[in-house]
Amino acid sequence: MDTGEKVKKGAGGRRGGGPRKKPVSRSVKSGLQFPVGRIGRYLKKGRYAQRVGTGAPVYMAAVLEYLAAELLELAGNAARDNKKTRIIPRHVLLAIRNDEELAKLLAGVTIASGGVLPNINPVLLPKKTEKATKETISPAKAGKSPKKA
Repeated sequence: MDTGEKVKKGAGGRRGGGPRKKPVSRSVKSGLQFPVGRIGRYLKKGRYAQRVGTGAPVYMAAVLEYLAAELLELAGNAARDNKKTRIIPRHVLLAIRNDEELAKLLAGVTIASGGVLPNINPVLLPKKTEKATKETISPAKAGKSPKKA
């Protein structure tokens, strides 16, 4: 059984020569695009807590990646609707404000060069002609004053 070679113990056989395993990042291990190591470093440096667990940066990277992917998908759709191939701040704003959950999350955020949502108050729109209003409104409701919007 003994062939003359010694089995190295401890440190994964790093002391001697031989092939060394290629390091695998935590982002690759967790299947994420966002940098788990960098987020972990920022969590430690920011002193948000005395200690940071190993799962915290992985979880946070996953959440940030999901939010970024969601926002980019909606902004890409907005760009396509405007017949553009490049996402600009206007498309990001339209994506955020037209999505209920993102609008709630980023309610107090101002996006530079984003503009505003197109919106015209119905009161400011031109009124219909007399003929059109008499035909569409029933005689019973014609006498009442119109409700304010």
